[in-house]
Amino acid sequence: MSSEDLTAPLGMGKRRLVKLPFGLIGAGILSVVFTTAFIWIAVVDDPLGGEPVAVLPLEAVVEGVTSQDIEVVEIRPAIGDDLGPNLRPQSAEDLLGPRYEMIERPDGLGPDAPVTGLSVNPDSRVSERSDYGFLPKISDAGVRPLDAYSRPIVREFTSIPKIAVVLTGLGLSETGTQNAIRRLPSDITFALAPYGGDLDLWMQQARGKGHELLLQLPLEPFDFPDNDPGPHTLLVSLRPAEMLDRLAYLLTRVTNYVGVIPEMGTRFTSTKPSMEYLFEKLKSRGLMFVDNGSSSRSLSPEVAADKRIPFSGVDVVLDEVPKEDSIDAKLLQLEGVARSRGVAVAAASALPVTVRQLEKWVRDLEERGIQLVPVSATIDR
Repeated sequence: MSSEDLTAPLGMGKRRLVKLPFGLIGAGILSVVFTTAFIWIAVVDDPLGGEPVAVLPLEAVVEGVTSQDIEVVEIRPAIGDDLGPNLRPQSAEDLLGPRYEMIERPDGLGPDAPVTGLSVNPDSRVSERSDYGFLPKISDAGVRPLDAYSRPIVREFTSIPKIAVVLTGLGLSETGTQNAIRRLPSDITFALAPYGGDLDLWMQQARGKGHELLLQLPLEPFDFPDNDPGPHTLLVSLRPAEMLDRLAYLLTRVTNYVGVIPEMGTRFTSTKPSMEYLFEKLKSRGLMFVDNGSSSRSLSPEVAADKRIPFSGVDVVLDEVPKEDSIDAKLLQLEGVARSRGVAVAAASALPVTVRQLEKWVRDLEERGIQLVPVSATIDR
């Protein structure tokens, strides 16, 4: 025994280190893991443990195509019962949208031919003279202005989202109207203001470029008369005869439109008796109604469903804040609505900044997997 061992304090002697076989332990753990995985795969029928699986039975053999060439690219979950105004399940007999076979093409071609322009002359089947001018009507054969003046969809891709954009205020500014007609694609719907100038001229130019048209209908807002849409505004206090007279005047301001969209109207659209009366008259004229999305209190969807009038509702107003970054953000929101619901509708005014941003946005829209459609194509979706 060394002197160092004799003089060391009790319990403080040298400790003996035990050398563990870490390599052997690691190999054992790995063998247990692999053995467990092998047994799991061999015994369990579904080793993926509930991963989504799609089975696609092929009724025909395609030469050169094997099972390795087929892939599920997307499975969308159910989106619940809140489908919005433009996506409700409907049977074939419930469809209210345009019947394209009723359209008289200016080029003499059928409704399935590529659309280069739409008729600029009033269709005698769906118009009648009145004290104010030509009123829309349903023909004896059941042809509606909605059928005669809608823009056909030549190529409809059922599997991709669709967006309709309604540009309002056409006719109020000569420069703004010309700018919109010249720069925007024909699938964008134009809404003509009833108090605009040269409306027949703008109608002809827009239809000649293939644009579907709406007529803006001035309806009473909550802050009327401080905020007044115009001298022939439809008010909830009007007697039926006066309401009908004002409506007739407004509907004759121009021709060749498929329906109407409100100008203002927060109070009117939230008053059920007034909306019921208006919808009865619009339906009897063969027109659609587009809710402008300005009021969360609007009763338009439920009254439209009750009266069975062709209807569509705006999901996103693009230029409430007329700035480039705000409009771009709203366009992204619009795309999100379209991808989640299948169809989305936007409204915007014919401001230069709005037209400029829309022109940029539509350039690569199809490359992003979205189809631009006229607003009449959103009625039954």
